[in-house]
Amino acid sequence: MTSIRIEPPGRRLIPAASDSTLKSERRLLAGPRSRTNEFLRVVRIGIEFIRGFRALHFLGPCVTVFGSARFDEQHRYYQLARRAGQELAKLGFVVMTGGGPGIMEAANRGAKDVGGKSIGCNIVLPHEQAANPYVDQVVLFRYFFVRKVMLVKYSQAFVIFPGGFGTLDEAYEAATLVQTGKIFNFPLIFFGIDYWKPLFDFMRDTMLAEKTIALDDLDRLILTDDLDVLVAAMSSCESAPYRTSPAKPPKRLWQHSH
Repeated sequence: MTSIRIEPPGRRLIPAASDSTLKSERRLLAGPRSRTNEFLRVVRIGIEFIRGFRALHFLGPCVTVFGSARFDEQHRYYQLARRAGQELAKLGFVVMTGGGPGIMEAANRGAKDVGGKSIGCNIVLPHEQAANPYVDQVVLFRYFFVRKVMLVKYSQAFVIFPGGFGTLDEAYEAATLVQTGKIFNFPLIFFGIDYWKPLFDFMRDTMLAEKTIALDDLDRLILTDDLDVLVAAMSSCESAPYRTSPAKPPKRLWQHSH
């Protein structure tokens, strides 16, 4: 059985993955197994998708905020992320994060500061974790790729604060989905000019110069430290809460309208 579950509000411990769970996930990525084993694994993955859909279906429009778990509340990026969470919640968006500490806690905390809704989509890891106390609900996933689908499916934008490999992974996967026409109208907003500028310089001076990306690919990415830029980008979003009927939650635009 899949390990996805929904947790009630308040700080809670997320148990470490068991040895059997870790071995099972490693076997998934270690080449072909028996057809029976592969079939049962597909069933488990399917159940995790269904439970994720049920948990997140009625949230309304969300914005997911990514960033490092290692910044404390005195750090300037923590404080900026908290203000970003406030602004997103004021616009009516549900603030979604990985549910952990650092930037994730800051964004969830900002949403709660102004009475907004705050969700954490966490993942089972080899070590025990503590969900931050500012989430209304934690949805716990076993598989990274299932969580990735949920974050894109139910988010109207990604807001990306300074972070590590996981943050880059989510940012570039979303950029690839936009580049290849799988999703549309999906802002990617990077906060932290000092932190991200070397990356943007590399994309412009090397990737663009070598024609491995197009100018449009780079122009879609927003780099800023200004919360007004975030508010403007999300206010013009076609699925902004005030543009939609409260009786019918908006849907992500998966297909381009002609």
